[in-house]
Amino acid sequence: MRLLLALILVVFVVSTAPAMEIEGVKVEPQVLVDSEALQLNGSGIRKKFFFKIYVGSLYATRRLTSSTEALDDTGDKLIRMDFVYPKVEKEKIVEAFREGFRNNTPDFANAAEVKAFLSLFTSDFKRGDRVDIFLGGNGNVVAKHNGKILGTLVSYPLATAILAIYLGDHPADENLKKGLLGK
Repeated sequence: MRLLLALILVVFVVSTAPAMEIEGVKVEPQVLVDSEALQLNGSGIRKKFFFKIYVGSLYATRRLTSSTEALDDTGDKLIRMDFVYPKVEKEKIVEAFREGFRNNTPDFANAAEVKAFLSLFTSDFKRGDRVDIFLGGNGNVVAKHNGKILGTLVSYPLATAILAIYLGDHPADENLKKGLLGK
């Protein structure tokens, strides 16, 4: 009986875990995407040189502890970027994505799907902006900027390549990669 009560208490405490805060950004323990609950896998700060650019968070249907596990997982995922730097020009963010594709999926970096994905980003990002990239297990990729849908693409290789930018062998930021994996 005590074990059952302890388990119920643990489930209650975990399910009501408060949001944590990183660089003034509230990181929720769970997000709903099309009525599906995705759990926070991990968060970290994307830095470029000495500048903090955004708080990155990875949400998934189950706990992912390694790059290989995450890249092989066919469950839904969400990459969230909450910008903390005053302004990031669209050309810089597009170039960062392009470089991430080249570094982690070079054979796919010039694919039509990659070009279509890069074309979705037409605005600069400012402090306080949020970019969500939903990576569906079925290959759906949905990009949003401050809640507004930028576009939807369907390509399982694209979804995996986007995730590889963050979790591949040559991630955009090694410390961010560790954070996204909950380390």
